[in-house]
Amino acid sequence: MKKYLPLLAVVFLIIGFMIGCGGNYVSSDEAAVDNSTEKADTLITVGFSQLGAESDWRSANTDSMLATFTEENGYSLVYKNGQQKQANQITAIRTFIQQDVDYIVLAPANEEGWESVLSEARDAHIPVILVDRRVNASDKNLYSCWVGSDFELEAKKVTAWINAYTTGCGIDPSELHIVNIQGTIGNTAQIGRTRGLANAARDYGWDLMAEISGDFTEAKAREVMEALLKRFDNINVVYCENDNEAIGAISALESAGRRVGPNIQKGEVMVVSFDGVNQEALNYAREGKISCIAECNPLHGPRVDALIKALENGEQPDKFNYVDEKIYSSIPDVTDVTVDGKTYPIEKP
Repeated sequence: MKKYLPLLAVVFLIIGFMIGCGGNYVSSDEAAVDNSTEKADTLITVGFSQLGAESDWRSANTDSMLATFTEENGYSLVYKNGQQKQANQITAIRTFIQQDVDYIVLAPANEEGWESVLSEARDAHIPVILVDRRVNASDKNLYSCWVGSDFELEAKKVTAWINAYTTGCGIDPSELHIVNIQGTIGNTAQIGRTRGLANAARDYGWDLMAEISGDFTEAKAREVMEALLKRFDNINVVYCENDNEAIGAISALESAGRRVGPNIQKGEVMVVSFDGVNQEALNYAREGKISCIAECNPLHGPRVDALIKALENGEQPDKFNYVDEKIYSSIPDVTDVTVDGKTYPIEKP
């Protein structure tokens, strides 16, 4: 037994040293977990419900949000793609509420049907920020603020361009035979762009022959354009409510043997559009196949970040936050348009 005493003494010394440290010793694995938890506690958790991926604009919008709400920027992001279905978005919001996120960011599929779930978010004291499209709620306090485009102003710019160009060419307004390939019916972009065209057609005396939804997609717009060409033989202006629809419409027109461009008097069909994101559409604009594009800026991530930081600082940002946007055309005949007393220069695409 005596020969083991030195060894036992060493063991007791080690045990005593560990106890003397006050029990604060943790393994390296435990330390890593604690550090991770501490880091997570410092992040702002954002639940983002995107409506889908129906267009290049939507993809760019999603990319902007994902690039902004990162751990490096102080956020923990929970992202849900609604796959173009409002029911999926409502489910996502309820999941965000259960997860007790700090903020909910919603890009709504359409304007109606949100009051119940937004009331649930308010009852949970979770601020909601809307992006791109709005919701039609009797109680505007169901969401903190909105950031996006003035879609009717975009339409006013395009229709002002059409009027300036055609009158400059000596074309009588009654000679414009227009079809509108609308976006997905019931959302803010579609409502504003459709209203803007309808008002301009009434004010200028244009022949607005048809309005049919292309769901903001290239494939559906091609189908719609093919059907419209069978119904009407005098179409000379196609008003597309986004770039993807314009690409689909041009494909259908050219397949039917129609020439696309601004020279209506020589039988071309003028195509106008919105967004300015899709590179093929921008190339068409440079070539003159798309006569005019009103920009719709998709880069909302930094703007939402600024709104969250304002709310974190106890500030109340403006309810409606509009982004500045341009208008593009490669046709030199019109250098600017004036809408509601403000002049907008025409820029090269």
